[in-house]
Order: sequence, then C-alpha cells, then structure tokens
Amino acid sequence: MKLIRTEEAVGHVLCHDITQIIKGVTKDAVFRKGHVVREEDIPVLMSVGKDHLYVWEKDDSMLHENEAAEILCALCKDENMERSEVKEGKIELTALCNGLLKVNREALFCINSFGRMMIAARHGNFPVKKGEKLAGTRIIPLVIEKEAMEQARDQALRVSGGRSILRLLPFGHKKAGVITTGNEVFYGRIQDTFTPVIEEKLKEYGGEMADHIVCGDDHEPLRKPS
Repeated sequence: MKLIRTEEAVGHVLCHDITQIIKGVTKDAVFRKGHVVREEDIPVLMSVGKDHLYVWEKDDSMLHENEAAEILCALCKDENMERSEVKEGKIELTALCNGLLKVNREALFCINSFGRMMIAARHGNFPVKKGEKLAGTRIIPLVIEKEAMEQARDQALRVSGGRSILRLLPFGHKKAGVITTGNEVFYGRIQDTFTPVIEEKLKEYGGEMADHIVCGDDHEPLRKPS
C-alpha cells in the first residue's frame, strides 16, 4: 500500500475503514475498506480530516474484490434472476419469478474449493418465490490475482458445460382435476375441508383446479359436489 494525497485518490482502493463522527447523529464507517474512491467522495473525506489516504497499489495482474465478484456473479446468473449492485465485494442474486431453483453442485463445489472465493447458494431442487434471495458471491481477500479468477471461471464453465451454475425454472400455468373420495363427504355427513387445501397448494405453484368431483366408497357414479 502507499500514502497519497486525498485529492489524487479518485479510482484508488482504500486500505482501511474511514470513520465519520457527528455528535448525536452518527459514529460509523462512512467508507469501508476496499471502497473505490470517487470524485464526489473527496469533500467527505476531507471533512473527516483525511488529507492523505492509504490505498492499495494495484496492477494489471490483480483484481479488486468488486471486479472479482462480477466474474462469480456472471457464472451464476440466468435470465430469471436479478442482481444487486456490488457492495463491499458482494453481489446478491434474487428471483424474478416463482420457480424451481436448480444448482449445478459440481460446478459450485469447483468454485468453493478454489480458496479465497465463494458462492453461497440455497439448496437446489426447491421452489422459490419472486423476490427471494438465491445466492451471494464474493472473494475473501480485498484483491486477488486475475489469473486465479480466470482459472476458476474456466474450470467451472467446463464442469457446467457452459451453462450458469444456478438456473431458475419458472412455474408454468397448469390445470388439475381433483377427485375427492369417501362416503362421509359423498353423502354430506361432514364438510370437505381437504379439497380447499389442495386448491391452495395448486395456486402456490401457479396451477388451478379446473374441475372437482366427489365419489363414495362403493364406486357409485361420480358426481360433482353441489
């Protein structure tokens, strides 16, 4: 790392948190370690007494955590997912629709076994709802070798056959016919409380109950409920 004048810090990466203290209002980090300094940040940094900053000496062979997170995100995201803005080296993926989440476990294991990088994902083969978080991607250190990220990406793509590590399969609109059995329901001795449960379950997965009939235990002709 090196010490530079704050006015010359645009585009550089902070080596440590910068704390802002306003009595009765805030006492917290206004910029976190790893933040890439922008032009609009300069007045804020100067206001907290930072005339000079310690920044990372980055070269073309290294990637900042935000850049590395973009690579991991691209390996995971499909068209039915929405990504967050990169924040402190982390990107989150969220479902854009209700569907079934599929996870290529082998490719996920490949990335997470590399060291210094990780993809934290929900279990595959489970239904998810629109707006639910599916995964988060980041590297562990602040910077990482570009070669290491390229190697991890190439291996993961080879294992996955070029497909994204995560896939969200939208639920299609399906129609279902429901047959309720039992003399107690057929003859109206008790109220049918189970069929409404089935109907709600169908709706949860994007389906609808198109028809419903009731039959008794003695194989009487089927009839629709009154």
